[in-house]
Amino acid sequence: MNVGMAVEAIAKVREVARVGADRRGVTGWVLYDLANTIFSLNIVSLYFSLWVVDDMGGRDGDYLIANSISMALMFLTAPLLGALSDQTPRRMPFLIVTTVVCCFFTALLGTGGLLVSLIFFVIANYFYQGGLIFYDALLPSVSTEETRGRISGLGVSIGYIGSLIGIGMGLVVTSIDESAKPVVFRLTALLFLLFALPCFFWVKERRKVDAVGFGRESLRRAWKELGTNARRVRRYPNLTRFLVGRVFYTDAANTLIAVIGIYGTKEIGFSDAEVQAILLVGIVGSVAGGLIWGRWVDQYSPRWALDRVLVLWALLLLGTAAIGIFDLPRHLFWIIGLFAGFSLAGTWAADRPLMLRLTPPRYLGAFYGLYAMVGRFAAIIGPLLWTVIVDALGWGRPAAILSLCVMVLISMVIIRGVNDSRTDWDQTELPTASANA
Repeated sequence: MNVGMAVEAIAKVREVARVGADRRGVTGWVLYDLANTIFSLNIVSLYFSLWVVDDMGGRDGDYLIANSISMALMFLTAPLLGALSDQTPRRMPFLIVTTVVCCFFTALLGTGGLLVSLIFFVIANYFYQGGLIFYDALLPSVSTEETRGRISGLGVSIGYIGSLIGIGMGLVVTSIDESAKPVVFRLTALLFLLFALPCFFWVKERRKVDAVGFGRESLRRAWKELGTNARRVRRYPNLTRFLVGRVFYTDAANTLIAVIGIYGTKEIGFSDAEVQAILLVGIVGSVAGGLIWGRWVDQYSPRWALDRVLVLWALLLLGTAAIGIFDLPRHLFWIIGLFAGFSLAGTWAADRPLMLRLTPPRYLGAFYGLYAMVGRFAAIIGPLLWTVIVDALGWGRPAAILSLCVMVLISMVIIRGVNDSRTDWDQTELPTASANA
C-alpha cells in the first residue's frame, strides 16, 4: 500500500473529527469499519470459500448456500432487531454482543469437518450482518449532516486498510503452510475483536429518554412496532424507492464479494496467491475510493454519487464477463480489480448517507432493520441465482457475472427516481434524547 495514502487517511480522521463530531468517537467508529472488513474479506470473500472448495473438496454451492442461509436468517429477523434497538436506551450493547458472538464462532471455523464449519460460518456471518444494523445506525452519533459523507467514506477507506491487514496476515500464514487456513480464521477473529474495542469505548450515544431496558417490555414494544413500521415506511416514497433499488445493486455487490476468489482461480486461471495480490490492488483502489467518493457525497449529494458508482459497476461487470467469454488477456483482470475496489468503496460511501438522508431520525433503528432486510434478501437471491446458473444450468461463471450486471442496470433505473433533497422533519419524526451521552 502507498504510505502517503495511509498518512492522508489518518489526516482525514483528524480533519472530519474537528468538524462537528467528537474526535475519539469518529476514530472509534471508523476503526470498527476496519475491524469488520477484516472479517468480510478473510471469511466471506476469500479464505473460507477457498478452504471449502480447494482444501475440503466442496462445491461453489456448498459455500454459497451456507452464505444464503445466514442471510435468510438475517432477512427474517433484521426488522425486529432494528425495532428493538429503537426501544432500548442505546444501540451499543447490541453491537458489542453481535461482535463477540461473531468472533467466537469465527475462531471455531475449520474444526469438526466441512459440515460443522459451514454451520459455524452461518452463525458467525449472521451475527456479523446483525452488527452492521447497529453500527450503521451509530453514524449520526459521530457526524453532522455536513460531514456525513466524508465520515462514511472515511470509514470505508480505513475499513479497506483492514483488508490489507487481513490479507497480509493470511499471506504470511499460508506461505508457511497452504493448509493452515484455520489459523487464518482464528487470527481474523482476534483482529476483529481488538480493532472493535475503541468503538465500544469511545463512541458516545445520546440516551433515549422514552426507552426501556432490554427485556420483556422492550421486546413487546419492538414486536408491536413491526407492523406499524412496515406501514409507516410507505409514507416516505423516496425511502421506499431507494430500498427497492438497493435490493438489486447489493445483490450484485454481495454476490461478487462472495465469489471473487472462486472466479479468479477457477475461471481466470490465477493461483490463490495471484488472486490475493489482485485483491490487494483492489483494496488500494478502495482506500482511495472511500476518501474520494465520501467528499463527492458531501459536495454534491448521496444519490449523485450512487448514480455514478452504478454506471461504473455495470461497465466493470461487463468487462469481467468478457474476459471469461472471449478468453481475453488475464492481465486485464488487474485493471478491473483496481476499479472494482474503487467502485465498491463508492457504493458504501454513498449508500449509508443516502439512507440517513431519507430516514426520519426517530425511526432510525427500525428503518435500518428494513435496510438490512432488503440487503440480505439480495444476498439470498444472488448466490442462489449464481448456483443455478453455474451448477444447475451449466451456463458457466461468465453468464452468472452477466446476471449481476443486469441487476445493476435495474437498480440504476429505480434509483434515478429518488429525490434526496434535505428534509425538515416535523417534531413527531425527531428522537427524544437526554442531554447526557
